[in-house]
Amino acid sequence: MRAHEMVAPGDLVLVAVSGGPDSVCLLHTLHALRRLFRMRLEVFHFDHRLRPDSAADAAYVRRVAERLGLPVHVRTAETSPAKGQSVEAWATGQRGNAANDVRREIGAAQTAEGHTLDDQAETVLLNLVRGTGIEGIAGIDPGGRLDRRIQPLLATTRADVEAFCRAMHLRPRRDPMNDDRRFLRAAIRHDVLPALEGLTGRGVTAPIARTAETIRRDRDELRERTVQRYRELVDERDGDVRFDAAGVTALSEPEAARLVRFAAYQVLTIDQPAPWTKAGVEAVLDLARGRPGRRRDLPDGRVARRDRTHVVVTHAKPADHDDE
Repeated sequence: MRAHEMVAPGDLVLVAVSGGPDSVCLLHTLHALRRLFRMRLEVFHFDHRLRPDSAADAAYVRRVAERLGLPVHVRTAETSPAKGQSVEAWATGQRGNAANDVRREIGAAQTAEGHTLDDQAETVLLNLVRGTGIEGIAGIDPGGRLDRRIQPLLATTRADVEAFCRAMHLRPRRDPMNDDRRFLRAAIRHDVLPALEGLTGRGVTAPIARTAETIRRDRDELRERTVQRYRELVDERDGDVRFDAAGVTALSEPEAARLVRFAAYQVLTIDQPAPWTKAGVEAVLDLARGRPGRRRDLPDGRVARRDRTHVVVTHAKPADHDDE
């Protein structure tokens, strides 16, 4: 926590607690360190309603928070994953939005999450399979003082978390979905990582996490350049995004693609899918290079059109259609 300057004296930290070993370890660790770091804590739990007994998890978290003398905030999902939608992506989005709402309501500086070193390795492999590029392979950000989410356990292994819970006589909840190999993360956890360790004859979690850290430094440098280009070449108005066509065309292909992806993420909420896809990004770049008057439909339902000087990405209207 000190290395990344995650909290400052007087900060109110909202601790996300699912009831599982990682988050229970996180909560007790932060509670033990609260005076050292001079931080205040409140607890957040989100009931996804994905299992019939999920309410028992919420009740467990309430009891743990009450024993520690901490305020607790429980929110419940009001929707379900759409047909064909990734359950994990849906759950992450719903939980993240609810946590952000509570964090703002109570005036917390950050939300602390219980991701571990093992989660980091799993995330890197998961994103590699999904083809998310450098952003995904950079893995989970540890977060810092200016970030809204922090990961105090990111350098801690799952084995150490389990050992902590045993030593403290804690009895966290167990989510059977974490062992369900129908979910890609569970398959990576229980099959892929052990197979890699068997083939190499050594642990692979730490090396994968180190690779993510190296990539993250490169990504951060590229992101700074992208933010500067964004300020120069992109304008947002009422949810629409306007790209300076000449300026975008003057960039190298990788720079231009990063700029378009960055702009896409600025106008989406956390629960929306990765925006515009590779084909969507290429469509925007194609319009920037082409003649005025052309237009393209984008995968998230938006429409991109080329006027005299800009590529304008806007919400589709009912009568909109691809006229190419």
